[in-house]
Amino acid sequence: MPFRLLIPLGLVCVLLPLHHGAPGPDGTAPDPAHYRERVKAMFYHAYDSYLENAFPYDELRPLTCDGHDTWGSFSLTLIDALDTLLILGNTSEFQRVVEVLQDNVDFDIDVNASVFETNIRVVGGLLSAHLLSKKAGVEVEAGWPCSGPLLRMAEEAARKLLPAFQTPTGMPYGTVNLLHGVNPGETPVTCTAGIGTFIVEFATLSSLTGDPVFEDVARVALMRLWESRSDIGLVGNHIDVLTGKWVAQDAGIGAGVDSYFEYLVKGAILLQDKKLMAMFLEYNKAIRNYTHFDDWYLWVQMYKGTVSMPVFQSLEAYWPGLQSLIGDIDNAMRTFLNYYTVWKQFGGLPEFYNIPQGYTVEKREGYPLRPELIESAMYLYRATGDPTLLELGRDAVESIEKISKVECGFATIKDLRDHKLDNRMESFFLAETVKYLYLLFHPNNFIHNNGSTFDSVMTPHGECILGAGGYIFNTEAHPIDPAALHCCRRLKEEQWEVEDLIKEFYSLRQSRPRAQRKTVRSGPWEPPAGTATPSSPETQPRERQPTRQRTPLLSCPSQPFTSKLALLGQVFLDSS
Repeated sequence: MPFRLLIPLGLVCVLLPLHHGAPGPDGTAPDPAHYRERVKAMFYHAYDSYLENAFPYDELRPLTCDGHDTWGSFSLTLIDALDTLLILGNTSEFQRVVEVLQDNVDFDIDVNASVFETNIRVVGGLLSAHLLSKKAGVEVEAGWPCSGPLLRMAEEAARKLLPAFQTPTGMPYGTVNLLHGVNPGETPVTCTAGIGTFIVEFATLSSLTGDPVFEDVARVALMRLWESRSDIGLVGNHIDVLTGKWVAQDAGIGAGVDSYFEYLVKGAILLQDKKLMAMFLEYNKAIRNYTHFDDWYLWVQMYKGTVSMPVFQSLEAYWPGLQSLIGDIDNAMRTFLNYYTVWKQFGGLPEFYNIPQGYTVEKREGYPLRPELIESAMYLYRATGDPTLLELGRDAVESIEKISKVECGFATIKDLRDHKLDNRMESFFLAETVKYLYLLFHPNNFIHNNGSTFDSVMTPHGECILGAGGYIFNTEAHPIDPAALHCCRRLKEEQWEVEDLIKEFYSLRQSRPRAQRKTVRSGPWEPPAGTATPSSPETQPRERQPTRQRTPLLSCPSQPFTSKLALLGQVFLDSS
C-alpha cells in the first residue's frame, strides 16, 4: 500500500502558499535595511564575545563566557568568520585577523581532527579569505592569487588530510591525526557526506597551487560513492571505506548525506563538469521517485525504497536552495513553505520533526542556530524576489534574538519547546547563519555581483579577471570565486607539452613509470595500493591533441552540458 502523509488538521491552513507581497504581522513587509543592521549587530555581539572570552580556542561557550576546542585547535571561529567580516564591509578587521591567523595557527599538532569539518571550515575558510584578500585591502604578494600566506596555510591543512584517503577504495577515513596520520584503530565507517564533500575546496586548491593530487583524491571519492549506489539509484548513510559495504542503509537528503548532493551540483558549476551534473540529475530522479511525498522528503531503505523514517531533519532545509540552482523553482518553493511552517511552529527548526505527528522527535528537540533554511531563502529570493522569503529572514532574526541571545553571544537552543539553552555557539553561526541573513537583506552586496564590475589582475600566466560574481558557496558558506580557478594554469595543451617534454627527458635518463614521477611531483601523498582510477574522461591519461583549437586565456569556459549558468550564479535547465 502506498505511503501517505497524515498532516495534523491544525497545520493544513499554513501549508498553503502565501501570496506575493504578503505583509508581516504588523501589516508591512520586512524592511531590508532595518534587518540588515540588526543582523550586523548580531554578528558583532557574537564576534566580540568570542574575541573577549574565547580566543584562541575554537569556539565560544556563551553561558559561561569562556572557550573550548571542538574540531581541532585552530581558532576555528576566527577562520570561519573571516570572509563574513568582508561581506559586512569591515576591511580593517579582516586585515588584522589575517595577521593574527598567520602568527597563531599551527597545523603541525598532535590532534585528532575531523577530515570533513577541517576541510569545509578551515581549508574552505582560508581559500575564500585568500581569494578575497585583495578586495579587503590586504597587500598581496607578487603572483597572487597563485600564491599567498592564506593559500599556503590552506594547502598545509589539506595535506594533513591526505593520509585519510589512503584506503583500498579511495574513500577517506572520517578522522585523521594531524601529526601522525590515521590512527591504527580508527573506525573505517564514514558517512556519505564525509566522503563526497571535497571537490569544491580540493579542486580550487589544485587549480591555485598546480598540484593535481587534491582534485584527484576528491574525484576518486566521488566516483566510489557513485559506483556504490543501489540498483534503484540511492545511496545510504554510512559506508565502510575499507570494504565499500554499506553499514547504514537509510537513504535521504539530510544528515550524513546532504553535502554530497550539494557538491555534485556546485562542483559541476565550479568546474563546468558535465559528468558531475549528470550524476546529480540521476540521483534527483531517484530521490523524487522514492523519498518525495507531498513536498516533504522522507528516509527510505536504499535497496527497497520503503519508508524507514517519516521525519524532516533541519539539515535537509538546504534542499530548496539546491533545487533553485538547477532551476526547479516551483518545487523548491513548495518544499520551502513546508519547512517554514515548522519554523513558525517552534521559532526555529528542531533537529528532527515527525511529519505525520506534526511535532518534535524525542531527544532531537534542539536548534543549534543552523543556517540551512535561511540559506535556501537567500537563494530563492535571488531567483524570485518573493517577499515571503524576507519574512523568514525577519522571523529568524526575531527568534534568535529573543530566545538565544545572552550576555556573551548567542547560545544553542537545547529544546525548542521550552527554550532551554546549551553552552555552545558553533562557529557556523558566524560563518553561515549570519552571513546568509545579511545577504538575504542586502541585494547590492558584492557577492551578488551580476558581472557588471570586475577586477583585472596580472598573474605569472597572464591577465586574470576576478570578482565578477557567480560565487560558489562551499557547505560552510565560504564563497569561492570561480574565475580564480582559471588564473593559475596555462592552457591544457601547454601543460601537456611540458609533461611530454619532462617525459622525454626522464626516458633518456632512466626507465621510470609515470605514476612514480607524478608522486614525486605531487608531494608526500601516494595513491592507495589497489585503488583504480575512475573510468571518466577527467581521470584518463592525457594525450596530446594537436588538432584541438586554442582559445584565448581570457575566454569564458564553455558549458558542454545542457544547463546554462545565469548571471546570478544559478543554473537553469534548457527545458525549464
